[in-house]
Amino acid sequence: MTRTTPSPERARLAAALRDLRARTGLSMVGLAERTAYSKSSWERYLNGKSVPPRDAVRELCRLASEPEGRCLALWEIAESEWSGRAAQAGRTETPAGAPSEVPSPVPEPVPSEAPAPATRDETRTGHRGAAVAVLASVCAVVVGGVAITLFLVLGQDAPRTSSSASPSATGPRCKGSACEGRNPMDMKCGVGPQTLASYRTSSGAMLELRHSETCGTSWARMWGTRIGDRLEVTADGRPRSAEVEDEADAAAYVYTPMTTTRSGQVVRACFRPASDGRSDGGSDGEEECFESRVR
Repeated sequence: MTRTTPSPERARLAAALRDLRARTGLSMVGLAERTAYSKSSWERYLNGKSVPPRDAVRELCRLASEPEGRCLALWEIAESEWSGRAAQAGRTETPAGAPSEVPSPVPEPVPSEAPAPATRDETRTGHRGAAVAVLASVCAVVVGGVAITLFLVLGQDAPRTSSSASPSATGPRCKGSACEGRNPMDMKCGVGPQTLASYRTSSGAMLELRHSETCGTSWARMWGTRIGDRLEVTADGRPRSAEVEDEADAAAYVYTPMTTTRSGQVVRACFRPASDGRSDGGSDGEEECFESRVR
């Protein structure tokens, strides 16, 4: 069966896998050399054109030093949709009154400089959070254990960070003022960062303030968002902002550029949800801000 456009389930998994691949610092050729899967296979998996084998997901988690629970939960959902099990379960066993939508990831693990989350930013691996229709009921019917995992992974507010950087990562590519305005994942500053604070918005989006002691920088990230949502981070210098531009962004983590920070400095993040979409142009939702001090 040929499928050119990834479903939301596959797009979500692919975003998480791209995030992990970026954190390993490996090219497609490098992935092929270190796993049992070819370069062309990894290209299909990371673009959402096909669902990878379960073992491929586990190998990528290992290379990125990422706990595999979240990605395997996303894999179960994507594989269920891909194989048709989800549709069959939805026709025959969907409980009445089941919610039509579940919260997006949380990431880096939805989401660790993670989060999980292709992310177009903290490199589009991966990683943050399009609406996943009827997934709660599908998980409950198809894979009961996975539903529990998703609740823990996608619903929690607690920060998720890897305990150590991938041994294959090359290390930060900038430090201090040289990182100003740069992408934290491209510069490898997103490996093993501190989570300064977490915040859930009134619209359900999740936000985190992140800090890299090695790079001397801070940034913010968001997931579980909608197209048009915006996030800005400010320390003493120029504000750095990011916007959810398309469905790929909405299904992954989106990161602001970095700003230089030091110990004791206050970092502030402000989130403004997308316009309400009224015919007269509407108005953006109310801005929500939170802050933390660099430790």
